[in-house]
Amino acid sequence: MLADVLTDALTRVLERPDLRVVADGLMPALDMSLPLPFRLVEGATRPLPGMKFTLKLGRQCMERPELAPTILRHAIELMRLLESGVHPAIASFAAARVAALFHALDTTDAPPLPDFLTSFSTTAPDAATLLQTWPQLSGLLPVEVTFTAQNAERLQPVLAGLWPVIAPAETLMSSGGDSRLSVDPVTGLNRYSCSHRPRPWAVTFGSSTASSLSERGFGGAESARRRMMATLLSDHDPDTAQEALVRTAREAIGRHFGLSENAVLLSASGTDCELAVLAIVAGQNTKPISNILIAPDETGSGVPLAARGRHFATDSACASTVGKGDLIEGFDEDVHLLGVAIRHPDGTARPVEDIDAECRSLAMQEFAAGRHVLLHRLDQSKTGIAAPSMALVDELRLLLGSDITVVVDACQARLSPHRVTEWVESGIMVMVTGSKFFTGPPFCGAILLPDSMCATIGNYKLPKGLRNYSHRDEWPEHADDQAFKPGHNIGLALRWHAAIAEMDALFVLPDAIIRRRLNCFMTEARKMLDDAPALTPLPVPARPDDGFWDAVPTILSFLVQDPNRPGAPLNLEDARHLHKWLNADLSPWIQEGEASLMCVLGQPVPVSHPDVDGYAGALRLCAGARLVSGEPSHEGLDEARRLKRECTDAQRVLLKLELIRKHWNVLLDVNPAPRYAPYHEQ
Repeated sequence: MLADVLTDALTRVLERPDLRVVADGLMPALDMSLPLPFRLVEGATRPLPGMKFTLKLGRQCMERPELAPTILRHAIELMRLLESGVHPAIASFAAARVAALFHALDTTDAPPLPDFLTSFSTTAPDAATLLQTWPQLSGLLPVEVTFTAQNAERLQPVLAGLWPVIAPAETLMSSGGDSRLSVDPVTGLNRYSCSHRPRPWAVTFGSSTASSLSERGFGGAESARRRMMATLLSDHDPDTAQEALVRTAREAIGRHFGLSENAVLLSASGTDCELAVLAIVAGQNTKPISNILIAPDETGSGVPLAARGRHFATDSACASTVGKGDLIEGFDEDVHLLGVAIRHPDGTARPVEDIDAECRSLAMQEFAAGRHVLLHRLDQSKTGIAAPSMALVDELRLLLGSDITVVVDACQARLSPHRVTEWVESGIMVMVTGSKFFTGPPFCGAILLPDSMCATIGNYKLPKGLRNYSHRDEWPEHADDQAFKPGHNIGLALRWHAAIAEMDALFVLPDAIIRRRLNCFMTEARKMLDDAPALTPLPVPARPDDGFWDAVPTILSFLVQDPNRPGAPLNLEDARHLHKWLNADLSPWIQEGEASLMCVLGQPVPVSHPDVDGYAGALRLCAGARLVSGEPSHEGLDEARRLKRECTDAQRVLLKLELIRKHWNVLLDVNPAPRYAPYHEQ
């Protein structure tokens, strides 16, 4: 019996946000007479562009619905590989590997893997196992394929070499960073409480910290992975296929900023960028470096260590273990780190004129001492402040000439590409990430290099310790080969491809539309914060307005009144509790309002306050690229209706925040943790 209409249960599987993207319009048929999990049949009854097969799901999908997602993911992977021309045997084993890893991503009482897939869940199977599993795998193919012991012996070393990158996009994207990317098997989230799978049920305004992927971003990463897999598993050089994935990401980033691929240096995070900047500046200069860092408490916890050439965590993008705080091999121990605060001790913002004066004094002091000055301009901090002024930057470059290098920390990426391009063309390095305003996944950084640096980068040695952080294809041509680890950071490249999908959607819009949409939302969001009695908005710094969209502030920081201490804001630790509970399904403990709603804001930033011992914690409501360009779920809504929906979502976040304050002591006892999905979706 062939069912013309899928069951409701299978339809729900197809509507899962991750599988919906991977399926890309595919609609399988259900064949209850088929004893296999699925089978591909030549000829498409519901043709899509490029489709050559019909997918029939067997009765196991009805009898074991808990396995339906894994079966469907297996079938789709096999179909796509075959349609790309990959040999059926190689495609079969690779698809089984992807299905086994996909199965492990589901966190709620996942059933055991089907026996014929268990061999693919860990290390690469030996030749005997390949031969043993072949009868079950070959039955899924549209045609009979002979596979002998000799075939297995020849294929096994090929698969073993490719095994680490034969994986779903979401698995690969959790690699190539440090431990903060690791996914908790219980919650399905990483240490940023984000997912590399789409999480559309979460209301997300946390782009100043990190975001889960949208369906668009996930699709960008999945498309790039699929292209790489088709090339890898055909008769092509594996290194060339993986390098192409990295280089196309660099090319796409450069395209958005009007720069060549060679002007783009990839780095696993904004902190990794800081290390690469120091390496480049030290290589170009014989004088010791004095590194003037703005707001070290509002950049990242590891930045002050990286700014002195030291390991900033216990692991890194290319090494499982490093000594946090230890000097990285090849970096000079004599790096002066000079921090400049952007806030007064009471938490109020310092005037930019005062910050300029301090930066000028420090730069001239270090120059007089015979040192090379590396000056940072922060644009923007976690709370939206930019300093020092570009007027001071220009003044110091004129005064100090070749004895100063300037880098703009634009890791928030809340800047018009036109402005960034002007800075790079004037000789200034710019650090960006795809994981903040662009709402790509955490851990995708890049440095945009001026032509003069690209031209001279091959003239000096780089610190050998960079091999703990970088691969060769992430850097410009002619850079010192001995400083890099062999191989490729596929996770980093895929995270950037996800971010690039968001950049593409944003920058197809004219500047005027980007500005109008940001201004519309931010105006309404400010009113909401001003009208909330328990919230104290921090002043939004004014930005120079020369017509670009980045004149609109897109980070709103605010303190939250402590429910147990009227008049005092939450301290930093309690603000972190609040931030976590906003992102959790609280319906088991609170039976009113939208307790199950998952809300993501920017992580609390420490802010001094006279009524708090230590620091208060300022949460942040942010606008990101998706707010401007929309998401697939917004299709069919015009601009006014879509922005109204975004404003409504922001109000829902504030209502849940107040709900948490009301039930604070109950939640303090149970301390709920965020999960990938609310309980009713699992």
